[in-house]
Amino acid sequence: MNGKLGPALSFFIHWLHKEDHYSQQSPFVFSIYSGLIDYLKSASLLNSDIEKFRELLLSSTESVYVTDLGAGSKKVNQHKREIRKVTKYSTSTPKFCTLYQYFCQLTPAAHVIELGTCLGISTRYLSKVTKGNLWTIEGAEELWRVSQQDPKPTNTEFVLGDISQVLPKILEDLPKVDFALIDGNHTLNGTLDSFELLLSKCHLKSILVIGDIHWSNEMEQAWQTIKNHPKILLTMDFYECGIVFLDYSGEKKHLILDI
Repeated sequence: MNGKLGPALSFFIHWLHKEDHYSQQSPFVFSIYSGLIDYLKSASLLNSDIEKFRELLLSSTESVYVTDLGAGSKKVNQHKREIRKVTKYSTSTPKFCTLYQYFCQLTPAAHVIELGTCLGISTRYLSKVTKGNLWTIEGAEELWRVSQQDPKPTNTEFVLGDISQVLPKILEDLPKVDFALIDGNHTLNGTLDSFELLLSKCHLKSILVIGDIHWSNEMEQAWQTIKNHPKILLTMDFYECGIVFLDYSGEKKHLILDI
């Protein structure tokens, strides 16, 4: 799939096959999916302060210099970028930030990792439900700087560096990973390398989220490889991201879902 045809075709396939929560026969899936829908409806007040932070970023005309260590951005790909444009085009929407938050709080959430801090909006969502510590990694120094503006989460370590270099060092000192959001590299090899590293520290109650699974042909390949991994028993495809479970009592299942 090339150019604009690939994403358009992926979206059409997703739209064609997506299911709602009433279609789910598994009690486990129905409970999680119904819980997500309820959470999306009720969590806006919990995160209102974070959305005020987003509004400040959306109004900022300050420019930052960004060196992409992964696939970069499709819409804001200049080296010098306005913060408001990075916020508009390169950060997750409130709905998907809330979705990440929901799945994080389904885990023990003692050891949480985010790959791809960007401006720290999704970071703040995750920090709200992290019961232990959150490590978030960003490769672009000026984005890393902006992401730490007040209000800065107290349970979060903002790590600057290349994911491939700093993630192994973080994992060395962790007994396990409860939740991880992989949303930083957006290349086939980078995504799969991060996935394998994190998986080595996961347990049955861990949940992994893969961002932008239909963003490019490489990300489509990465998502397909992850789904086929023998340790992965259940996945949920919400188009903008994929949710990965290791604990599921039924037959291996891959769901395409709507929110």
